[in-house]
Amino acid sequence: MLRAVAIASCVPYITLKAAWAAGSGVGIPEGSPLLDGGTPLAVGNAATVLMDGAVVVLALLLTRPWGRRVPAWLLVLPMWVASGLLLPIMTAYPLQLAVRLLGGDGGRPAGGDAEPFLEPWVFGVVYGGFILQGLTLGALFALYAGERWGALWRGRLRDLPESPTAPARRATAVAAVFAQIPLAAHLLWAAGSTAGLDAGTAAARTSDFHVLEAVNAVFAVCAVTGVLLLAFRRGGRLPSRVPLALAWAGSAQTACWGGWLTLAVLAGAGDATDRTPQATVVIYAVQMLAGALVVTLGAHFFAERSAALASSSVPVRRAVEAPAPRESRVP
Repeated sequence: MLRAVAIASCVPYITLKAAWAAGSGVGIPEGSPLLDGGTPLAVGNAATVLMDGAVVVLALLLTRPWGRRVPAWLLVLPMWVASGLLLPIMTAYPLQLAVRLLGGDGGRPAGGDAEPFLEPWVFGVVYGGFILQGLTLGALFALYAGERWGALWRGRLRDLPESPTAPARRATAVAAVFAQIPLAAHLLWAAGSTAGLDAGTAAARTSDFHVLEAVNAVFAVCAVTGVLLLAFRRGGRLPSRVPLALAWAGSAQTACWGGWLTLAVLAGAGDATDRTPQATVVIYAVQMLAGALVVTLGAHFFAERSAALASSSVPVRRAVEAPAPRESRVP
């Protein structure tokens, strides 16, 4: 059932993208910059269709018997990227709708007359599909990972064995925390500051913008909290899966969303490269680096835990498989 919902939730987005690629203007109002996107927009549409198609592949990998034979990295890495791109939509979009119901100015700046980017119903259809993808893929991955790798995160932080690489792990954690300079920028933007924003973005800010920046800040805090708990073993009674989940979600969002925004600017969508301040580009790039540091620490943690569990099980297997001593055999 979950697999069917995950696959079906891809249909609206892929259908819209295919229609736009064929020249249709469905959902695109007059005056939208999408009408003059040119080659960069066509390439972006093709890339995002492939990304949505990857959701179908992941849903099959997580539910079919042959998916158990896939190397861990070949499944975990795409799931991490999918988490990073879907989590901000899954959290920010419902909050944006709630703020609008409470009187927020939504997708159009108060008193502004800027042309809309897309028809409002498009966001509902597309983001609704993304939320379903995130929920179903997340549930499928949790079930899959629990069966295949559940032993790696069982127990509490205080029960984890001492590691010879603990100093290096702590140094990486501190570096990841210092790399979270974008957290300050997201907090300032959420609070209303225009520092580092181009004039067009500053003038077009709405309640949606402030909610999204607040969500970005929350995920950065999750990354910092998770990596510090893992590195310094604070909160010893805390289940290991809690800081691991925080580090996963925080690193995925900061790295992947930062990478996506950096790529969008460098690819020159519209006149983005002409108007985006260098400070903003640096913030996106550093955000991507910070998330990469956190996930690197998490990957090392899992590799070390896996090796430790594998080595501890070797004596048991050997004892079972070894022949009985000669003197104990029955003549």
